[in-house]
Formats: sequence, structure tokens, C-alpha cells
Amino acid sequence: MKIAFPTQEDLGIDSRIFNHFGSAGIFIIVDTETGGIESSANLDMEHQHGQCQPLKALGGNTVDAVAVCGIGKGALDKLRGSGIKVYRATEGSVNDNLNLVKSGLLPEFETEHTCAGHGIMGKCIH
Repeated sequence: MKIAFPTQEDLGIDSRIFNHFGSAGIFIIVDTETGGIESSANLDMEHQHGQCQPLKALGGNTVDAVAVCGIGKGALDKLRGSGIKVYRATEGSVNDNLNLVKSGLLPEFETEHTCAGHGIMGKCIH
């Protein structure tokens, strides 16, 4: 399974999960079967609030899942509509959250937890 994690810097699996999908500068993509790790720049950084195009943001990379701390309802619906699972990540590193996914301990993102806007320093308002 390929899983994308939104981050602000490319430190591989040591990268810290960023607090919002659409505002992340980079996605760290991990292939759980091969152990391969790659990074991809967010190609949809300049979107207006509520207009995120998550597949464009992922730069055409095919993934099976995304693990995020925060995401808007529109982006969540678009990812799910494309058959991509969306997990609700915890604060911490890509590796921390990868281990939680592998252990079955990271829940899928629920619509009622999506962002309703942005507050101080881009943090999501839930």
C-alpha cells in the first residue's frame, strides 16, 4: 500500500506530519510493501480555501491512502471518491503514523472532524 503524509520538510520518515493537507509543502509517500520512500511537492499550494484539488496536490502520484491531521470536507470527499482511504494522523513523525497504520490503530478520518477554516499559523479550525 502507498500512503502519502503531508509535511513541510523532506526528512524522509522522520518528517513531522503537517497540520493541514492542502497547505503542506511536501508529501512523503511510503510504499509499505517495498519500503520505498519518495517525496513530492504539493502542486496545488495556491488554491483558495475550500477549492483544494487533492489529486493535483499529490502531483499525479498514485496512492492508496493519505494520513493527515487536518483536511477540509471537499478534499476529504474528493480523495474518498477516488478510492483513497484517509486516516486521521496524530502529531508526530511519518514513521510514528506509519506504524499506527500498519498496526491498524490509526482511525479513518470522519467528516465531522474536517476543517471549517484556518486560524493562527494555518492551524485548522474544527
